[in-house]
Amino acid sequence: MKIAVNTRLLLKDKMEGIGWFTYETLKRITTAHPEHQFYFLFDRPHDRSFIFSDNITPVTVFPQARHPFLFYWWFDYSVPLVLRRIKPDLFVSPDGYLSLTTRIRQLAVMHDLNFEHYPGDLPFLMGNYYRYFFPRFARKAAHIVTVSGFSKKDIMERYGIAPEKIDVVYNGASDFYRPVDITTRMAIRTTYSRGSPYFVFVGALHPRKNLVNLFKAFDRFKDMMPSDLKLVIVGARQWWTTEMRDAFHGMVHRDEVIFTGRLPSEALHLVVASALALTYVSYFEGFGIPILEAFYCDTPVITSNVTSIPEVAGDAALMVDPFSIDAIATAMFKIATDEHTRLDLITKARVQREKFNWDKTADRLWQAIVKTIKTS
Repeated sequence: MKIAVNTRLLLKDKMEGIGWFTYETLKRITTAHPEHQFYFLFDRPHDRSFIFSDNITPVTVFPQARHPFLFYWWFDYSVPLVLRRIKPDLFVSPDGYLSLTTRIRQLAVMHDLNFEHYPGDLPFLMGNYYRYFFPRFARKAAHIVTVSGFSKKDIMERYGIAPEKIDVVYNGASDFYRPVDITTRMAIRTTYSRGSPYFVFVGALHPRKNLVNLFKAFDRFKDMMPSDLKLVIVGARQWWTTEMRDAFHGMVHRDEVIFTGRLPSEALHLVVASALALTYVSYFEGFGIPILEAFYCDTPVITSNVTSIPEVAGDAALMVDPFSIDAIATAMFKIATDEHTRLDLITKARVQREKFNWDKTADRLWQAIVKTIKTS
């Protein structure tokens, strides 16, 4: 079989959730199936580390697609020309974008529909692009993969897609997420949090990650429990909004908040594994990979009780209403003061995390690919 894949989010040292899904699944699929030929379609010169095996042919397709007008051009003009030359059996798109102008069969991985529920969280052009095109992508796709039962139900109800057209393929956590010893933990705290214990947030600084309420809750927690505990924010300020800025500058304890920016994978693992807890209180998630990463590091988790998150966290996290500042602050206080709770969450997380790993993700995505091709 010949399979073309949209790999434009494989970006060296710049990957987030969808990029990691792409990387971890394709690395396993391509090496496990040397009898098939894969064509990786990049929108810029690629890093050689993304060519996982000899059965991959990289193709650079211009222009760089990082704006709604360029999305449209890349997927509906540039990509179809390449597909016409390759003549693949299937075009796989791990970020959900498809070409509406090709006759090649396509499989879309749609991670979530947050832009439908919170349209104000995105810039005007970006939000309009998603809301106009994604219903069309869903109907155009020969098959859809999504990363949670919540997102499957959402796609079915919002876009009127039949359930048999959608497979749930959960995310995983990378192998290097594991606990660290006390010496490493203290060294990491010296490097990143002025030697103090800390709560950590990991992710793009997007409105739906709920940093506004996290900042306010941390302020309230510090009033409840004066201490040297810090809040470490890991991620790029790509979506930093006026509301986030005002919430941060309005904090009494803003000097106790530390921004690291985006961290390379090795450093990110150490920061998560050395934290007192992960505070991941998004109000909308299609999955929430940082929850799993914390589980694998034996780091307790405070997270939200909405959307897909209970499906991922199970009973292994402190679940809070993300719209309640008091609830988030109280969970922080409980983690900071109750060792029994911390140990109980770690024990439960060791069970819950076994449901999710990238080997299972890759196997299930491959099954969806084969099924889509065979039903053509």
